Amino acid sequence: MERDVGIVGYLTSTPGVGGRIKAAPEDFVVEEISAPPSMSAEGRYTIAQIRVRNWETNRLVRALARVLHISRNRVGFAGTKDKHAVTTRLFSFENVLPEAVRGLHLKDVDVLDAFRSDRPLELGDLAGNRFRIVVRDLPVEPVIATKTVAETERALRMAGGFPSFFGIQRFGSVRPITHVVGRHIVRGRFREAVETYVANPLEGEDPESYEVRSALRDTGDVHTALRDFPRSYGFEKAILNHLAAEPEDFVGALRSLPFNLLMMFVHGYQSFLFNRILSERMRRGIPVHEPVAGDLVLPADVRGLPDRSRTIDVTCDNLDRAATRCRDGKAWVSAILFGSESEFAGGEPGQIEKTVIASEGLRPEDFIIPDIPRISSKGTRREILAPIQGLETHVGDGTLSLSFDLTRGSYATSLVREFTKTE
Repeated sequence: MERDVGIVGYLTSTPGVGGRIKAAPEDFVVEEISAPPSMSAEGRYTIAQIRVRNWETNRLVRALARVLHISRNRVGFAGTKDKHAVTTRLFSFENVLPEAVRGLHLKDVDVLDAFRSDRPLELGDLAGNRFRIVVRDLPVEPVIATKTVAETERALRMAGGFPSFFGIQRFGSVRPITHVVGRHIVRGRFREAVETYVANPLEGEDPESYEVRSALRDTGDVHTALRDFPRSYGFEKAILNHLAAEPEDFVGALRSLPFNLLMMFVHGYQSFLFNRILSERMRRGIPVHEPVAGDLVLPADVRGLPDRSRTIDVTCDNLDRAATRCRDGKAWVSAILFGSESEFAGGEPGQIEKTVIASEGLRPEDFIIPDIPRISSKGTRREILAPIQGLETHVGDGTLSLSFDLTRGSYATSLVREFTKTE
C-alpha cells in the first residue's frame, strides 16, 4: 500500500521490529498542541475542546453541523486527524452558544470545554500534535526488539528527524484514492474522478459498501446505489443525488462535496508526487537531513517552524553555512509540492523533481482548474525532514509504546514505520 502512494525506503538501516499499528483506536492517541483564540464574553464564536474516537474529520464536521442545526461552513478546525484514533482537538462554531455545544450528543464524541471568542479557529493556531502510540503483536523477542528500537532511535536523533512522507491517511486509510481522484481532476477528467470516488471498490473496505461500489461500477445504476449505500456514506450519496438529477454533470457532482474535501483530492495528488520525489532522493543516497548544491532550503520562522514562503538557494559557496543551519534546526531541505507557481530546485535535486513531474505528463497550468477555481493550487515547497520532540520508547511483551511531539503537517505513521519496517 505504501508504494501505491509513493513511499519507498527508510532513513534508518535497522531491521525493524514489525507489529501492528492501530489495532484499536486507543492505541493511537493524538492531542493538539495549539494556541487557541482568546476568550471574549461577547464573541460570536464558540471554541470547544472535543475528544473523539474513530471519526473521520469531514464526516465528524458534517455530524456536528447536523446536531447543532447549522451549516458545516460555520464549523472551523485547525487540521485533519487520523480516523482510527482517539483525538483531542479544537473546533470553532459560529453563532452557537457554548451551552449548545456542551449539550450535543454524538457517539464517541465528548466536549471537554467550551467558551466564547471573537474569532474562529485558523490553521496558524495549530503548532503541532502530541502522540501516544502502541504497536502490538511484535514478532521478535523483547530483548531483540529493545536493542533494535534503541539503534533506530539513535539513528533518528543523529539525523535530527525522519523523512517527512505524507502518510497513508493523507490518501484515505481504508481507501487510499484521494490522489487518484486528484489526478483526474487536474487533468479535467471529471467523470473518472467521480467514478473513482464512488464506484471503485477496494479490498479491505466495509463489505456492504464494497458490494454497492461493485454494482455501481458494473451497472452504472445511480438510483440503486443511492438507495443501497449505507446511511453514513453522506458524501457518496451527495454525488449520486446530483447525478440522479443531472446524469452528465460530473463537475456539479463534485461541487456537491465540501470545499475542504475537494481540496484534499488536489492536495493528495501533490502529496503523492512529493512522496515519489522524496523516495527517489533517498534511493539515490542523497541526504534528507542536510543540503547538497542545488537544494532550496526553508529558513525558520519566528516560531522556529519551516517558513515555506521563503527559500535559500544552496550553492557551492554557501553549502557549509546552509548545512550548519540545517543541523542546528534553523533551516530545512525542501522538495516541491508541484502547482501552478511552484519553484523547482537546481542540481540533482531539481533533476529528480522534474523527472517525476514529467513522468506524470504535468504542466504548471494543469493545477489551474477553471471548472472549480477554488481548488486550483499554486503549489509550494515542503521540508523533507520532520523534527521530533520528546521521543520516548518502551518495549513490552509483544508491544512497542512511543510518545513524541511533531510539528503540524508531520505524520506519526511516517515515524513509526522507521521502527517497524512493515509496509
